Amino acid sequence: MIKNRDTRLTVWLLLPVALVLVAYVLYPSLRTFIESLQKDGMISLGNYQDFFVQESKTNLEALWNSVYISLLSVLVSALIGIPLAFIFNRYDFPGRSFFSSAAILPIVLPSLVGVMAFMFLYGESGLVPNAIKDLFGLDKVPFKIGGVSGILIVHAYTMYVYFYMTVSAAINKIDPSLEEAAYNLGANKFKVFWKVTFPLLTPAIVAASLLVFMISMASFSAPFFLAGGYRVLSLQIYFSKINGDMEIAATQSVILSIVSISFLLFMRWYQNRKDYRMASKGIGAHRSEVKNPFMKWVMVVTGIIGVIILLLPHFTILLLSLVPDGTWTFQTYPTVFNVENYRLLFEDPNIFKPLRNSLLMAVIATLANLVFGVIASYVLVKRKFVGKSLVDILVMIPWALPATVIGMNLIFAFNEPSVFSFGQILVGTFWILPLAYFIRHIPLVVRSTNAVLEQLDDSIEEAARNLGAKWFYTFRRVIFPIIMPGVLSGTLLAFIESVGNSRPRSCCTRFQTGPYPLKS
Repeated sequence: MIKNRDTRLTVWLLLPVALVLVAYVLYPSLRTFIESLQKDGMISLGNYQDFFVQESKTNLEALWNSVYISLLSVLVSALIGIPLAFIFNRYDFPGRSFFSSAAILPIVLPSLVGVMAFMFLYGESGLVPNAIKDLFGLDKVPFKIGGVSGILIVHAYTMYVYFYMTVSAAINKIDPSLEEAAYNLGANKFKVFWKVTFPLLTPAIVAASLLVFMISMASFSAPFFLAGGYRVLSLQIYFSKINGDMEIAATQSVILSIVSISFLLFMRWYQNRKDYRMASKGIGAHRSEVKNPFMKWVMVVTGIIGVIILLLPHFTILLLSLVPDGTWTFQTYPTVFNVENYRLLFEDPNIFKPLRNSLLMAVIATLANLVFGVIASYVLVKRKFVGKSLVDILVMIPWALPATVIGMNLIFAFNEPSVFSFGQILVGTFWILPLAYFIRHIPLVVRSTNAVLEQLDDSIEEAARNLGAKWFYTFRRVIFPIIMPGVLSGTLLAFIESVGNSRPRSCCTRFQTGPYPLKS
């Protein structure tokens, strides 16, 4: 009877998840795939032949560059984010709380705004290189960012936060008694980390790696502004789109999706080799105080320098927002500052309306991501059913596709009435953008929640159920409080990405949204 009850529960939880994925992820993606098979009004593989043969030098170079940049972005982001997560969650020193809060600041900057901030700061005419040149009387700027190194710098700055947040949530769920037991058995610190701590962090590291890899594969702003001659597949899709070659754009999108899904499958295989669950309900964060005075102040000074570096792009944006239009042209540094731009923001409805629309749409999309992401994650991690791998792949597809492609998918799918749009045309309406944000950011909540659910032993839920608690009561009072850190980290990421994301807005021409208004 218990088995039948669990089966029914699995079905009821799986049905809405499957319906959403089929209607708003699989169906639009299939429309794009069908478009890639169209050539001269016929169904054929001609577009794929053109990709690998006739235009192989351009497209294959772009494909390799995309993979190369993405793998390096994962590596560099992990080398920054994982150590920071350990330092701020395992050690207590003066200023730790402030430094740990400042560590998530890069994610507040939308991708386009972040790239522009780096260009104003570290570009050839940037504030920092010119300040150094003037300070030391140099003939030319000592450095400037650009090319592959510039892309990696921007990616590392904006994407290490995914590792920092997911690994931090996982670290706080590790039972210190496991590491203490290893120490008592004679293991040194490195062996305890490699044999005990690191395996327990594997789900979080895999989740962050997937997010960073797929963001890098779809990166548009950094390659476009920092390395215009450096070909990546996301730019190739953009150029095909603006040239009106939608069939080639669809083909390039399919190839990009295949590469990203292949990486997803590889990381899933790596994660599924072992079991990472702990038979513990979870405890509070356990931090050791740094007692060595020298090390304590080294951490403080390093933290201060790190905060300054992290805050510079934000300060640059704030500085530029105070520069009135037309007052900074040929000068090396801005000389006029006032609040004229902010006055226009609140007085001119044409300027304020995009901001209001962005916040409203982001809130709607994020609430949907929160509800759907928690249910989908629970089904994937804690329930057994046929087709689980397929559902997991469908969950990650929105992050594997460039945001522009998601917008085009929605145009193909919902520019005419369909059962999935309740008989309405969604393109050009208010609801197409929250739908685009919701679809795009499904993986953020699901993967961050997966990281903490993987560590939750099934016996905790079973104990509550055996004591007579209904499933919903057990989930609300036992499971959800334990997984709250992972859920909140993913939800925060989804909200920030929704507010700052501008590429899916190609779906809509009627509603203005920030950071830049779109004209009908």
